[in-house]
Amino acid sequence: MPPTNSSLFRRKSIAAILANPPADADGHGGTGGLARHLTVRDLTGLGIAAIIGAGIFSTIGQASLNGGPAVSLLFIFTAVACAFSALCYAQFAATIPVSGSAYTYAYTSFGELAAWIIGWALIMEYAVGNIVVAISWSDYFTGLLDGVGLHLPRWLTMGTQSAHTGYQAVLSLMQAGQPLAAASPAQLEGYYAWAQAPELLGGYRLVVDLPAFLITVAITALVYVGIKESKNASNLLVILKLIIVAVVIVVGAFYVKPANWSPFAPNGLGGVLKGVSAVFFAYIGFDAISTTAEECKNPQRDLPRAMMFALIICTLLYVVITLVLTGMVSYKELGVGDPLSFVFAKVGLSKLSALVAVSAVFAMASVLLVFQLGQPRIWLTMSRDGLLPPVFAKVHPKFHTPSFSTIVTGIFVGVPALFLNMDLVVDLTSIGTLFAFALVCGGILILDPYGKSDARFRVPYLNGRWLILVVLVAAIYLIKTYNVEGNREFWLDASGQHGWLIADELTGKVTGGFAHQIPTMVFLLASLALVVVTFQKKLSLLPVLGLLTNLYLMTQLGINNWTMFLIWLLIGLAIYFGYGYKHSKLGKAVA
Repeated sequence: MPPTNSSLFRRKSIAAILANPPADADGHGGTGGLARHLTVRDLTGLGIAAIIGAGIFSTIGQASLNGGPAVSLLFIFTAVACAFSALCYAQFAATIPVSGSAYTYAYTSFGELAAWIIGWALIMEYAVGNIVVAISWSDYFTGLLDGVGLHLPRWLTMGTQSAHTGYQAVLSLMQAGQPLAAASPAQLEGYYAWAQAPELLGGYRLVVDLPAFLITVAITALVYVGIKESKNASNLLVILKLIIVAVVIVVGAFYVKPANWSPFAPNGLGGVLKGVSAVFFAYIGFDAISTTAEECKNPQRDLPRAMMFALIICTLLYVVITLVLTGMVSYKELGVGDPLSFVFAKVGLSKLSALVAVSAVFAMASVLLVFQLGQPRIWLTMSRDGLLPPVFAKVHPKFHTPSFSTIVTGIFVGVPALFLNMDLVVDLTSIGTLFAFALVCGGILILDPYGKSDARFRVPYLNGRWLILVVLVAAIYLIKTYNVEGNREFWLDASGQHGWLIADELTGKVTGGFAHQIPTMVFLLASLALVVVTFQKKLSLLPVLGLLTNLYLMTQLGINNWTMFLIWLLIGLAIYFGYGYKHSKLGKAVA
């Protein structure tokens, strides 16, 4: 039965989208007023800019500490997992070349409510994720200034939340008669920042992360001026990053000691898989390419190519970098926030260590650039559909960019970056991204489950009936063999991030509670249902694997993060039913 005006699952027709391009919606001509400048080279550069960032300069260290040199294989596994989603993104991009990315793809496959949810979740990937990147960039930048003798006041380089938390912690220690040495370095930094800051009314202090705010303003201004200028800046930053990474690989190879690669997997497969979430964070952002579809010269051909090129290039770099790092020093020493800079300082190459620190500043800036490009274009598309006020669809007459949406994105990122703690939103970014990936894979199963689309790019069809059973048996074997090896606590860390109940081999104590099992239980039930449907309907294997992989990774983010995500989701639903549902153009158009 076709959807009615009141249906929450009313869907946009692909034929209608292609027959009525965005230019007709706002009267600017061209493609909704957006200028087509991007080639496959530019798109690949944007993908590399988004992927080669925090992962290669930060999270790779902790992952190597947990898994040893074998983490190089984890990057391959994660890339393959992302490739399943990338193939689905590529088919959608070739089928529906508009700016909405996963939001538009969900609109055509699952309907309006799911589209709104994914559009709201994508704010966590782009805008909220960029808060993290901006704060991280500030840390690298101020560290670089300190290295050349330029010291900014502490109260201008730290978020209000971090400083106040540190101040309260140290104050409590002092009141209890404890020495300052009992405080962590971060707490001491916060204490001194708060104590030295100018006092405002009510006893509050002026403590803000000014560099994080200023880099956001600068990147937002660049994105506002035009896509051509943005892509030129992105290409330049990518070239600089690749040169630095090449130097790291070539020079580092001379300091590799093969003995450091033994044992290759010191903590077994379990230790390698413990870095799944951190390594996945390194790949977040390849989907940002699809948000620029209306600014591509040939989106149906170039978007699929660029996504795969970016994944392949970045995976090779990550694998080689991991082997070089773990060959230069023992994996036990890599649990630091700046592993690349650390290893060169460790072998006596202080100048190269400083050069790596400089490159990290450029790496973070390019990630900011790509994400600041992505978020406004999603809001632009949502506004065209009536789910957001019309002002979000405004395109600048001279610069041909979504002007109002770009400014709002800059405010949304820059202002919280002044005050917030980076740890608050890291996992939320991963949840939003994985949620988008899962719906895109599921969307292909709805629109083209047998690979018969006439799009210029299609996900290769492989009959999943029997192969999915093989995958299921292999997964059960791996989980049973490695996740609880030795009855040691593994998937449930000190903060309760994971969901397995594991008995300690010495005390026999079981940690955790039922709440931490909920994500895993939901995953198992969803997997069983998907396997049954795949067997019955002979669904295409690759989208099914993409959906299962993303669902599994979502279970690793913990019940506490899911609770925050659900609160975020409820806020979004309130906005949808308060505005979007009533003003939906599709709802008004369907009789």
